[in-house]
Amino acid sequence: MKLSEWAARNGVHYQTAWTWAKEGRMPVPVVQTPSGTWLVTQPAPQAAGRIVAYCRVSSGEQETDLEEQVARTVQGATSQGLAVADVVTEVGPGLDGRRRKLHKLLADPSVGTIVVERPGRLAPCGVEHLEAALSAAGRRLVVLDAAESAEDLVRDLTEVLTAMCARRYGRRSAQHRAALAVAVATGPEAAG
Repeated sequence: MKLSEWAARNGVHYQTAWTWAKEGRMPVPVVQTPSGTWLVTQPAPQAAGRIVAYCRVSSGEQETDLEEQVARTVQGATSQGLAVADVVTEVGPGLDGRRRKLHKLLADPSVGTIVVERPGRLAPCGVEHLEAALSAAGRRLVVLDAAESAEDLVRDLTEVLTAMCARRYGRRSAQHRAALAVAVATGPEAAG
């Protein structure tokens, strides 16, 4: 991390940290890049406890996607030096609060780190709040790919519209009406 970021996190004025770095008095290891930027090489703090990968897909039709997601998540965690102890998989929409395995995982104090491939696999929105709550409890959330793909966003939009249509028109026609709404919203290329 940059020296300025380290200084802000540790309540040290940047000029003081810069002076310490130049004089070799920094309390953590630093290196200076050829461009002159100072970088703190302090390893990230590890949360105590087990490391668990959490993978979720929206429907049973995506079982093969779930298996691929598990492989990518475990591989990504391993490449970051995290030894995954368990993998929790779940099939169900991200919008409702009825994800028993996720609730059990979040309530388990022996889990120190939760690894997810993308934020949308954990929750469609508000992942930052969940991350802050875990951090306050001495735990952490690792998101391997912070960027959401357009496919994930369309899937989430479809879930939202399906839930809304089900409330208004009934479950039977909800999926069809939501698909029509997504086709209209995304333009003529999606309708064909």
